[in-house]
Amino acid sequence: MRVISGTAKGRPLKAVPGNNTRPTTDKVKEAIFSMIGPYFDGGTALDLFAGTGGLGIEAWSRGMERVIFVDREKISIDVIRHNVAAAGAEQAVEIYRNDAERALKALARRKIQFDLVFLDPPYRMSTMDELMSEMAKLELLAQDAVILVEHDAEISYPQELASFRQVREAKYGDTAVTIYEYLSSNDSADRGDSSDEEQ
Repeated sequence: MRVISGTAKGRPLKAVPGNNTRPTTDKVKEAIFSMIGPYFDGGTALDLFAGTGGLGIEAWSRGMERVIFVDREKISIDVIRHNVAAAGAEQAVEIYRNDAERALKALARRKIQFDLVFLDPPYRMSTMDELMSEMAKLELLAQDAVILVEHDAEISYPQELASFRQVREAKYGDTAVTIYEYLSSNDSADRGDSSDEEQ
């Protein structure tokens, strides 16, 4: 694994030992950032089931100003710290060992809002739509924030979800990527059924 593009291009990234963490392949990562970027002019990102930290590090390398990494496993946290240092991103990140829901509540207390969120949970988890709704309820999302869900290709997430507009879905073998844009309740009502505009 490596950083594909940006200021840390080519830096090697370490994988988490064992079979419990499934890092995003370089091919899928390149496709993801072609869809949501490919580059950014600042902003704050959240890598919630961070694993190796590869997605958040790539976002920072491509222009995100600040990235917060969360994972519940100590072994993953150790790997994230290593990879952040390898990329030279220490000054731009925060790394926390916590489960997703408790982390979101802690971040909400700090009044943080995210412009980009990566949700790449263990494949057995299929409740990212519920987690997105919780993020909206906690006011953790900036207007027009992009939420990217990486999941098993056999799982389908809804096209219509309160406060969110699905803008893209793509499959790469047994991996699928679903991308949403966050809308405020007022903006969501104004835009109505605009979810069909972009395929």
